[in-house]
Amino acid sequence: MRYDLVIFDNDGVLVDSEPISNRLLAGYLTELGHPTTYEESVRDYMGSAMHRIHDLVEERTGQRLPADFDATFHARVFAAFERELRPVAGVGDVLRRLTEAGTPYCVASSGSHERIRVGHRTTKLAPWFPDEIVFSADDVGRGKPAPDLFLHAAARMGVEPARCVVVEDSRLGVEAALAAGMDVYGFTAMTPEEKLTGVNGHFDDMALLPAILGM
Repeated sequence: MRYDLVIFDNDGVLVDSEPISNRLLAGYLTELGHPTTYEESVRDYMGSAMHRIHDLVEERTGQRLPADFDATFHARVFAAFERELRPVAGVGDVLRRLTEAGTPYCVASSGSHERIRVGHRTTKLAPWFPDEIVFSADDVGRGKPAPDLFLHAAARMGVEPARCVVVEDSRLGVEAALAAGMDVYGFTAMTPEEKLTGVNGHFDDMALLPAILGM
């Protein structure tokens, strides 16, 4: 099937940010008295909007995270991005081929607009993503696994959900795409296949994506 819109998740799909952000999140939660390992952070929070982190911590402990949690966490993440962040290998070629083929694409991320922009600027992906094709959980009331963000992106891009395909690497993102009525392919460079169920297929190398999309 040839799609009318390719929707990319950002963290872990376009930019190799998940190891950085989960390492820092686990460390910060532990520092605040909520012991969390890197593996637990990946399991529980990968693909989450910030409000879900707050909700899960309060649900489990009865305690609310500090009011400045988001600002402090983002400051640490952005500083680490400047030092360490790289694009996912091969993603630049995928974006070039989509552009040459005239296939519309966009990004729909649980991260804030600021986080998306810092990551794209640092990895030099910014020219591929003008403001009008960048969508964040900030734009909708509920982040993934709710379908709201993907449905918002499709509506703004003028494409019916059934004509969209999502590229995701998190369980929450896959659930959101399926709930939106979209096809979805699981990127398994970091996430085991068995964690991404219900997808149309799996791939572990971005160089394989053009063939999957029929390009």
